[in-house]
Amino acid sequence: MKTPVQIVGTTLVLLSAGACSRHKPAAPATPAPAVTEAAAPAPDTPPVEVALPYELRLGKGVYQHYCQICHGETGAGDGFNAFNIDPHPRDLSDPAFQKAKSDGDLKDAIRRGGAGVGLSPIMPPWGRTLTAEQIDQVAAYLRTFKPAKP
Repeated sequence: MKTPVQIVGTTLVLLSAGACSRHKPAAPATPAPAVTEAAAPAPDTPPVEVALPYELRLGKGVYQHYCQICHGETGAGDGFNAFNIDPHPRDLSDPAFQKAKSDGDLKDAIRRGGAGVGLSPIMPPWGRTLTAEQIDQVAAYLRTFKPAKP
Protein backbone atom coordinates (compact mmCIF):
# COMPACT_ATOMS: atom_id res chain seq x y z
CA MET A 1 0.00 0.00 0.00
CA LYS A 2 1.29 3.44 -0.91
CA THR A 3 1.71 6.14 1.64
CA PRO A 4 0.20 9.57 1.10
CA VAL A 5 3.68 10.98 0.44
CA GLN A 6 4.27 8.41 -2.33
CA ILE A 7 0.90 9.19 -3.90
CA VAL A 8 1.51 12.94 -3.83
CA GLY A 9 5.03 12.45 -5.25
CA THR A 10 3.79 10.23 -8.08
CA THR A 11 1.01 12.71 -8.87
CA LEU A 12 3.47 15.61 -9.03
CA VAL A 13 5.77 13.70 -11.37
CA LEU A 14 2.90 12.81 -13.70
CA LEU A 15 1.56 16.37 -13.70
CA SER A 16 4.94 17.88 -14.46
CA ALA A 17 5.52 15.36 -17.29
CA GLY A 18 2.13 16.21 -18.78
CA ALA A 19 2.79 19.94 -18.51
CA CYS A 20 6.15 19.54 -20.29
CA SER A 21 4.63 17.54 -23.12
CA ARG A 22 1.99 20.24 -23.81
CA HIS A 23 4.49 23.09 -23.89
CA LYS A 24 5.40 24.14 -27.41
CA PRO A 25 8.37 26.41 -28.06
CA ALA A 26 7.62 29.76 -29.64
CA ALA A 27 8.05 29.89 -33.40
CA PRO A 28 11.03 31.91 -34.61
CA ALA A 29 10.25 35.44 -35.72
CA THR A 30 11.87 34.93 -39.12
CA PRO A 31 11.82 31.70 -41.03
CA ALA A 32 15.11 29.89 -41.47
CA PRO A 33 16.62 30.30 -44.94
CA ALA A 34 16.13 27.33 -47.22
CA VAL A 35 19.24 25.23 -47.71
CA THR A 36 20.14 25.04 -51.34
CA GLU A 37 21.76 22.00 -52.84
CA ALA A 38 25.03 23.88 -53.40
CA ALA A 39 25.21 24.91 -49.73
CA ALA A 40 24.50 21.43 -48.40
CA PRO A 41 27.57 19.70 -47.00
CA ALA A 42 29.08 16.97 -49.12
CA PRO A 43 28.36 13.46 -47.88
CA ASP A 44 31.15 11.94 -45.87
CA THR A 45 33.33 9.50 -47.70
CA PRO A 46 33.74 6.19 -45.94
CA PRO A 47 37.03 5.80 -44.07
CA VAL A 48 39.75 3.75 -45.71
CA GLU A 49 39.39 1.02 -43.09
CA VAL A 50 35.94 0.15 -44.39
CA ALA A 51 37.34 -0.38 -47.88
CA LEU A 52 40.11 -2.70 -46.67
CA PRO A 53 39.48 -6.45 -46.62
CA TYR A 54 39.40 -8.13 -43.23
CA GLU A 55 42.99 -9.45 -43.26
CA LEU A 56 44.36 -6.05 -44.25
CA ARG A 57 42.43 -4.42 -41.38
CA LEU A 58 44.02 -6.96 -39.03
CA GLY A 59 47.43 -6.14 -40.51
CA LYS A 60 46.76 -2.44 -40.07
CA GLY A 61 45.95 -2.96 -36.39
CA VAL A 62 49.20 -4.84 -35.80
CA TYR A 63 51.13 -2.23 -37.80
CA GLN A 64 49.61 0.60 -35.78
CA HIS A 65 50.49 -1.12 -32.52
CA TYR A 66 54.07 -2.17 -33.28
CA CYS A 67 55.38 -0.31 -36.34
CA GLN A 68 53.71 3.07 -36.65
CA ILE A 69 55.73 4.66 -33.84
CA CYS A 70 58.80 4.60 -36.11
CA HIS A 71 57.56 4.07 -39.67
CA GLY A 72 54.63 6.52 -39.39
CA GLU A 73 50.95 6.30 -40.16
CA THR A 74 51.47 6.15 -43.92
CA GLY A 75 54.76 4.22 -43.80
CA ALA A 76 56.79 7.26 -44.85
CA GLY A 77 59.38 6.73 -42.09
CA ASP A 78 58.13 9.75 -40.19
CA GLY A 79 56.68 8.21 -37.06
CA PHE A 80 56.75 9.85 -33.65
CA ASN A 81 60.02 8.16 -32.71
CA ALA A 82 61.67 8.37 -36.16
CA PHE A 83 63.69 11.46 -35.43
CA ASN A 84 65.22 9.95 -32.31
CA ILE A 85 66.89 7.09 -34.13
CA ASP A 86 69.75 6.97 -36.60
CA PRO A 87 69.42 5.80 -39.28
CA HIS A 88 65.85 6.96 -39.72
CA PRO A 89 63.29 4.25 -40.44
CA ARG A 90 62.80 3.22 -44.05
CA ASP A 91 60.10 4.86 -46.14
CA LEU A 92 57.86 1.85 -46.74
CA SER A 93 55.70 3.80 -49.18
CA ASP A 94 58.59 4.39 -51.61
CA PRO A 95 57.62 2.78 -54.95
CA ALA A 96 61.22 1.70 -55.64
CA PHE A 97 61.36 -0.06 -52.28
CA GLN A 98 57.97 -1.69 -52.83
CA LYS A 99 59.08 -2.95 -56.23
CA ALA A 100 62.48 -4.22 -55.05
CA LYS A 101 61.20 -6.24 -52.07
CA SER A 102 59.23 -9.45 -52.36
CA ASP A 103 56.57 -10.41 -49.82
CA GLY A 104 59.04 -12.95 -48.45
CA ASP A 105 61.65 -10.20 -47.96
CA LEU A 106 59.15 -8.08 -46.03
CA LYS A 107 58.08 -11.01 -43.84
CA ASP A 108 61.70 -11.96 -43.19
CA ALA A 109 62.56 -8.40 -42.11
CA ILE A 110 59.55 -8.29 -39.80
CA ARG A 111 60.33 -11.70 -38.34
CA ARG A 112 64.11 -11.31 -37.93
CA GLY A 113 64.39 -7.55 -37.47
CA GLY A 114 66.80 -5.16 -39.13
CA ALA A 115 69.99 -6.84 -37.92
CA GLY A 116 68.69 -10.23 -39.03
CA VAL A 117 68.49 -9.09 -42.64
CA GLY A 118 71.64 -6.97 -42.71
CA LEU A 119 69.97 -3.63 -42.06
CA SER A 120 69.66 -1.35 -39.05
CA PRO A 121 69.88 -3.16 -35.70
CA ILE A 122 67.44 -0.63 -34.27
CA MET A 123 64.44 -2.39 -35.84
CA PRO A 124 63.59 -5.20 -33.42
CA PRO A 125 62.76 -8.73 -34.51
CA TRP A 126 59.04 -9.40 -34.13
CA GLY A 127 59.16 -13.16 -34.80
CA ARG A 128 58.70 -14.10 -31.16
CA THR A 129 56.06 -11.45 -30.54
CA LEU A 130 53.85 -11.84 -33.60
CA THR A 131 52.34 -15.01 -34.99
CA ALA A 132 53.09 -16.12 -38.55
CA GLU A 133 49.58 -15.01 -39.52
CA GLN A 134 50.11 -11.54 -38.04
CA ILE A 135 53.41 -11.20 -39.93
CA ASP A 136 51.63 -12.19 -43.15
CA GLN A 137 48.89 -9.64 -42.44
CA VAL A 138 51.36 -6.83 -41.73
CA ALA A 139 53.36 -7.61 -44.89
CA ALA A 140 50.15 -7.52 -46.93
CA TYR A 141 49.14 -4.23 -45.29
CA LEU A 142 52.53 -2.69 -46.17
CA ARG A 143 51.63 -3.22 -49.84
CA THR A 144 48.75 -0.75 -49.46
CA PHE A 145 51.10 2.17 -48.78
CA LYS A 146 51.31 4.80 -51.49
CA PRO A 147 53.74 7.73 -51.57
CA ALA A 148 52.43 11.01 -50.26
CA LYS A 149 51.42 13.56 -52.88
CA PRO A 150 53.76 16.59 -52.94
